Amino acid sequence: MTTTEEHGRVHTYADLPGLMSLMTGDEKHGPAATSTLDVLWVLYDRVLRVDPEHVDDPGRDRFLLSKGHGPMAYYAVLAAKGFLPADWLPGFGRYDSPLGHHPDRTLVPGAEIGSGSLGHGLPIAVGTALGLRAQGLTEPAVWALIGDAELDEGSNHEAIAFAGPAGLERLHTVVVDNASASHALPGGIAARFEAAGWSAVTVDGRDHEALYAAFTAPHPGRPHVVVARVEPKSV
Repeated sequence: MTTTEEHGRVHTYADLPGLMSLMTGDEKHGPAATSTLDVLWVLYDRVLRVDPEHVDDPGRDRFLLSKGHGPMAYYAVLAAKGFLPADWLPGFGRYDSPLGHHPDRTLVPGAEIGSGSLGHGLPIAVGTALGLRAQGLTEPAVWALIGDAELDEGSNHEAIAFAGPAGLERLHTVVVDNASASHALPGGIAARFEAAGWSAVTVDGRDHEALYAAFTAPHPGRPHVVVARVEPKSV
């Protein structure tokens, strides 16, 4: 599936820059948003088992945007896929708009969590995967999108260290690496996850086919991380 139709308008990947351009104002965190654009599109277009008609289905996949301070790409993809009306986008960041500078799960259709301080999305994803397993729901996949700078936060390392030995096979993490972390990880990001028992792969974060192959790679008995490298964040 590569297109979505809303009120007679078919949206494709090529429409995303135009949808993002509708969101204006201060504090847009543009680089944080654009760094995630291709990852979000491939996930929502080809991987995630969720759609606007089944946002509360217990069997749906869960996507958690931990890198919530740059939500423009997320909102654009949700609009392109019919989760929210495109005419909401120009109101981005206004006091009366549901589209805040961080997504609010009570206001944004399809949003699984409300984000804020960095470092919480992956721990929440671990808890979500555990909860689904406890309920016997083995089909839903849990995806968390984090930025490389979030790995400066200890909460993520606790989650990484727990998830591998727990064998959370339905847990997936995408680390969008735009070289914005303050502390380098010895051996690289993928090595940190592998040391904790995760399956890991590093790809070009702008290559849709490479992203899709990495997202769908088998990883029996282990959680899976995809490190998506994009251009370094400009200062």
